[in-house]
Amino acid sequence: MSAPAPSPLAIVDAEPLPRQEEVLSETALAFLVELHRRFTPRRDELLARRAERRAEIARTSTLDFLPETAAIRADDSWKVAPAPPALEDRRVEITGPTDRKMTINALNSGAKVWLADFEDASAPTWENVVTGQLNLIDAYTRSIDFTDERTGKTYALRPDEELATVVMRPRGWHLDERHLTDADGTPVPGALVDFGLYFFHNAQRLLDLGKGPYFYLPKTESHLEARLWNDVFVFAQDHLGIPQGTVRATVLIETITAAYEMEEILYELRDHASGLNAGRWDYLFSIVKNFRDGGPKFVLPDRNAVTMTAPFMRAYTELLVRTCHKRGAHAIGGMAAFIPSRRDEEVNKVAFEKVKADKDREANDGFDGSWVAHPDLVPIAMESFDRVLGDRPNQKDRLREDVDVKAEDLIAIDSLDARPTYAGLVNAVQVGIRYIEAWLRGLGAVAIFNLMEDAATAEISRSQIWQWINAGVVLDNGERVTAELARKVAAEELANIRAETGEEAFAAGNWQQAHDLLLKVALDEDYADFLTLPAYEQLKG
Repeated sequence: MSAPAPSPLAIVDAEPLPRQEEVLSETALAFLVELHRRFTPRRDELLARRAERRAEIARTSTLDFLPETAAIRADDSWKVAPAPPALEDRRVEITGPTDRKMTINALNSGAKVWLADFEDASAPTWENVVTGQLNLIDAYTRSIDFTDERTGKTYALRPDEELATVVMRPRGWHLDERHLTDADGTPVPGALVDFGLYFFHNAQRLLDLGKGPYFYLPKTESHLEARLWNDVFVFAQDHLGIPQGTVRATVLIETITAAYEMEEILYELRDHASGLNAGRWDYLFSIVKNFRDGGPKFVLPDRNAVTMTAPFMRAYTELLVRTCHKRGAHAIGGMAAFIPSRRDEEVNKVAFEKVKADKDREANDGFDGSWVAHPDLVPIAMESFDRVLGDRPNQKDRLREDVDVKAEDLIAIDSLDARPTYAGLVNAVQVGIRYIEAWLRGLGAVAIFNLMEDAATAEISRSQIWQWINAGVVLDNGERVTAELARKVAAEELANIRAETGEEAFAAGNWQQAHDLLLKVALDEDYADFLTLPAYEQLKG
């Protein structure tokens, strides 16, 4: 007797969207059901394992390379699969959400790769989840255009050979998609929804275009989580008749635990691995989160004081380059988050110099490419990598055998000669409130003080406030960071925003809600693993 067909997924609490049925077709939903049935139980086990590991870090205040995987690290014979032609040259990558205008601008930007983001640069409203998929389908079928209602300006795609290669980033394992539930009312993980819909609709289409379904994998905390992704890829390719090894994945090493398992992560994904990325903002958030109760030696100073030249950040990036090149993978550098000002050339001049220095350092250190957040930064980053790479697509032949990073180097936070300041506290509150307010309106990538902020920077902001309070940090002005001080700074920022925006705009926004949510996740004794979990409960749409 044949097994009964899996129950279809239900779309719950979601207003129907134009063309929604194109994305959520019966066959696409049946594919999501299979992914959910096969892989969600393992996802749940791995999330439980995260909590166990965090409890162990709280107990020991240390991390080390895994003894049980030493043989993988010692075996010099294995390499990841060769890069497909579309991913050989990744010298500049632009990041951003998948709204219609950004889709066209990113593809046209001159960057080699566009990270099409369903994760930290996108608030997961139903509209963003579904229309983001539609925009990518329309881009691949060249049926996408956009007219700005405010300016009347129209946007259209350049010829195919001038477009960036898309590497799509699904949500992390920890986030569910509340609008898609199974017969038991259990939501499908957002990661499987984003991956599944994109792969189902575009894998063959991309092959026909001479490319493939390429992914960035966020928030990975262990090689076991990478193994789960690899099993998802194997199943998906088999199920839809796509040749094995077509998928390529670049893993963001943006958690402190993953930094100790870089080789193992590449090994688990070796038939599908493309590279690793140095995700700097989430990495700092992960350090604070995991060592938040580890005492003064783990207290991070102001976010903007932690540059990539900090000893523990340098250890992490150099180890990443060495690991990638040893295994034939691309090493992709961190984000240049600056947003050029249309009004202040002096601001631009200073920022462009910082971006150039950052990208020069990465290119000289052996990275094969790097990230920018704005099209105006593409030429700056391109120049830095062109100078080092020349006509070569990458520099994977630079093995960096001079690099020797010890386990303790990655968590030597106290090697940084900087301390928390009152200005840093104010900035954390400002960024936290302003970002959360925009996120609650459905915006995931937000320009604040000439920087493109996403969920990772808001996570750093609230985590630092939490850490500074619990560590009893005394600031440069002599004040001790307390819950009362955080509330006072937040109240002052709310008043400043009210004066800045005017009463009408203030009332129309989510400012009080954002203020309250920031203080909740920054002051609660029970630290929330991710700000986006309680925020998602308040997200409309």
